Amino acid sequence: MSITAMEFFRRSAGKWRSQRTTHHLPFRRAETGDSDILVRTLAADSSEVVEICQLHNIDPSLAMGGAFVRWEASMAWDKEDENHAGTTVFALVPESDDLRTGKLLRERGYAEIVPVVGHFEMDDEDGLILITDYETMSIFERFWFASPNLRLRTSTVKRFGGFNTATFCAEVRIEEEDSNQNISSETTSLYSVTGW
Repeated sequence: MSITAMEFFRRSAGKWRSQRTTHHLPFRRAETGDSDILVRTLAADSSEVVEICQLHNIDPSLAMGGAFVRWEASMAWDKEDENHAGTTVFALVPESDDLRTGKLLRERGYAEIVPVVGHFEMDDEDGLILITDYETMSIFERFWFASPNLRLRTSTVKRFGGFNTATFCAEVRIEEEDSNQNISSETTSLYSVTGW
C-alpha cells in the first residue's frame, strides 16, 4: 500500500545517527561526516506550519503537516571554527488528492539560507524525492527506508551547469519517538543532516 509524504515524515520521527560520504566531483575526492538526528512531525494546524505557509503566501488550510528540525553535523575537512548547525521548519502542501506530490515549504534552505519552496513526490517504491532550486544551484534528494530503523538518502548538487557533489547517507534509529507528537520550536532540540 502506497504511503503519503506526511506518513513518510511520521515514520522518520525519532532519534537517528547518520553517517555520510560526500563526493566532491570537481576535485575527485570524497569526504566523510556524521550527524545526530532527531525528527518530530508538526500537525497541519500547528503554529509553525501556519507561519511557514504565511511566509510563502500560501493558505495554511492547504497544508497537511510538516516538521521542525535542528541539526548538528561534522565533516572530515572541517576547520576548528566551522559549525554545521541550524534549524528550519518544513510544511507539506499537496497538489493532488493522493497527497503524494506537492510543494515543500522551508523556513530556510540548506544550500542558501533563505526561505525556499521546493517540490516533493513519493515514487513507486515509496521513496521520498525532494527537488529544491536555488538561485545558484539545484538539489535532488531521495530518502527511503531499508527497514523501519534504517533510512537511506542520496543527494546531488548541481550548480553552474555541472554536478558539484553527490552524497550517500545511512541513518540508523537510536531511540523511538512518538511520531504524532506536536512540538514547539522553543522547547524541542532536534538534529538533522544537510538534508533534514
